[in-house]
Amino acid sequence: MNRPIFAANWKMNNGPTMAREFMKSFMDQFPRQNEKTILFFPPSLSCATVAAAIGERRDLWLGVQNVYWAEQGAFTGENSVPIARDAGARVVLVGHSERRHVFGETDEETALKCAAVERAGLIPMLCVGEKIEERDAGQAEEVVLRQLRAGLSQMANLATKDIMIAYEPVWAIGTGRTATAADASSMHGAIRAELRNIVGDRAAATPILYGGSVNTANASGLLAAGDVDGLLIGGASLDAGSFLAIARG
Repeated sequence: MNRPIFAANWKMNNGPTMAREFMKSFMDQFPRQNEKTILFFPPSLSCATVAAAIGERRDLWLGVQNVYWAEQGAFTGENSVPIARDAGARVVLVGHSERRHVFGETDEETALKCAAVERAGLIPMLCVGEKIEERDAGQAEEVVLRQLRAGLSQMANLATKDIMIAYEPVWAIGTGRTATAADASSMHGAIRAELRNIVGDRAAATPILYGGSVNTANASGLLAAGDVDGLLIGGASLDAGSFLAIARG
């Protein structure tokens, strides 16, 4: 994959009709790129719409926001990794802060999900990040590296398989406090160092994205920070115009 990476996490927004309009507007104004990768994480019911719009564009990738770790079975409301792959997805978000702190996803569950993603031949984007009380207590790095180690702990082929990491400080999302480029660079450096312990030389090639209230005003500064390989964008990715402004760099 080419870096930088710009990932649009639409969360529970943009149904098929809005997704179709978004993708037409975006692709009309964003010609094929050779030096960056664009990811879209639509809600599951919009995946087919986004996949159809992407077509053969190799610089545009489809991802899914969540999966269950079983391949099939009586799990009403869940989607498996094989289903995600069949829908055209290449990447799976795992352990997003909202999955952890709204839905109670544990470190152990992120490990099961990352392992399932690996088995299906897709790429996990493991999200890690500390809450405001953890940062204020001086525990930020401890929390992030624990989540990192746990999430990757059940993957069998880390030496050869692609992974992505997204650092999203929970305290910088909707709290009025803003993470600086220095904050991002410092934590990304710690993540990169820990990745060297886990995956060796592949750590340098592992993309680490920053996500946490990214917008058109702060995107370029965050992207220029050391060890930041891309951006995971929430609210600012819901509008084609603002996402275009960020993705154009």
